[in-house]
Amino acid sequence: MNLDDALFNWLQIKHVAENRPDDHAAQDTFQFFTQILKEDFKLEDIKVTAENGLYVVQFIKNGEKCTRQFPVEFVNQLLYDIEQEPKYNE
Repeated sequence: MNLDDALFNWLQIKHVAENRPDDHAAQDTFQFFTQILKEDFKLEDIKVTAENGLYVVQFIKNGEKCTRQFPVEFVNQLLYDIEQEPKYNE
């Protein structure tokens, strides 16, 4: 998995975990991806903002400030898909 894929996956599950605080699987998965970003990719000080239809992820890697952007609708799709599946909403 490359850094951009890991950030996108992390951002999707972060969005799910924030919107489904009682969903233990989402919380565990969010922690797992956070660990990957910190341990495997050595990211520090990860911050997310939303602006102009994009999620902007800022972080420090090897002492350098970095930024990645992801379309809001792509990030939010996982939560939408989960909410459309009846077995996850009982």
